[in-house]
Amino acid sequence: MEAAAAGSNAGSRSGSGPAPAALPPLDAESRELLEAWRDRVSCELDTVVDFWIRHSHDPEHGGFFSCLSRDGTVYDETKYVWMQGRQVWVYARLYRSVPRFRRPELLEAARAGGEFLLRCARPDPRVPKAAFALLRDGRAAKVQRSVFSECFCALALDELGRATGNACYEAAAREGLEAAERWAREEPNGPGRPPLLRLHLQRGRTAVLEHVSQDGLELPGSLGRLQNPGHAIEAGWMLLLHARARGDMAAADEAIDGFMLGPLDAGWDSPHGGLLAFHDADGLCPTQLEWAMKLWWPHAEALVALLAAFAHRRDPALLRRFEQVAEFTFQRFPDPEHGEWFGYLNRDSSLALSIKGGPFKGCFHVPRALYMCEELLNEILAGP
Repeated sequence: MEAAAAGSNAGSRSGSGPAPAALPPLDAESRELLEAWRDRVSCELDTVVDFWIRHSHDPEHGGFFSCLSRDGTVYDETKYVWMQGRQVWVYARLYRSVPRFRRPELLEAARAGGEFLLRCARPDPRVPKAAFALLRDGRAAKVQRSVFSECFCALALDELGRATGNACYEAAAREGLEAAERWAREEPNGPGRPPLLRLHLQRGRTAVLEHVSQDGLELPGSLGRLQNPGHAIEAGWMLLLHARARGDMAAADEAIDGFMLGPLDAGWDSPHGGLLAFHDADGLCPTQLEWAMKLWWPHAEALVALLAAFAHRRDPALLRRFEQVAEFTFQRFPDPEHGEWFGYLNRDSSLALSIKGGPFKGCFHVPRALYMCEELLNEILAGP
């Protein structure tokens, strides 16, 4: 499957390390299990996409609402730019890649969302900085010193260009991302981040730490010990797809063992099941108030990661871990009455918030994960 689901495109084999070994065929029991999960995942993807189509579109001003109550009612008309970009990406990718979603109305919704971004994302067209939040009519409500909005606008417009065949969208994506990079690295009011380094795998490459120093060393105190299992696992499947595309088997192994399985073991809540939102590398209590919550997106990312790892290794232990995470996730997050997933559970899996969307949850993690799982399951079941 395309590594563009991770925000980048796969290249040809050019990395180091031996070529991947031939994969063994699936046994009958594993095939039956995976076929059942493919049916369940596909059905859930249809339900989730339908929820956003029915409830999130704004035909009057364009764009999408992400602040939706359990039944899809809009409880806040604020439009978050990164959520706009994510929803455009999901619609365009599904239209382009999944035959049953190749529906004109879905592409038109993606196009309308892309035009809303081009029209409204930048409060000042002369300045590359995009807003973080917009009023319903597209006027800027909040601008912040980050590049989340710019990155997801670029991903959205690039995918929209691929889906429509309109090179103008892809050109706008490139121009926007290059301008945002210049702002981030060169402008006095930019975030001033150092070059990105993959130095978060610490402690003898046994722990992925959320924060490290600028020179790649562990920080002291609670901040330095903090682990975010969801971020590590999400990075793991992105690294794995990139490594597989380059034929770098050593990097693929590190992605699975260091970024997926290690954080999954550290973050799994044995007494209650599910992934903790945060974990302290020394086993102490994290200082984040929501550390013990069960959030939707780490579980969605873990589903993708474990299937990608199984597609690469065919290790039965990986399939057992996938089934463990999938059973927990599908039993607790989906809403059978109104569709889509709840996002925020307490440690005991009781419902903490009934909303289906907000500033941080929209039409992205759930449909992207389900789409990628469906693609991975098709790949695995099709054979080596």
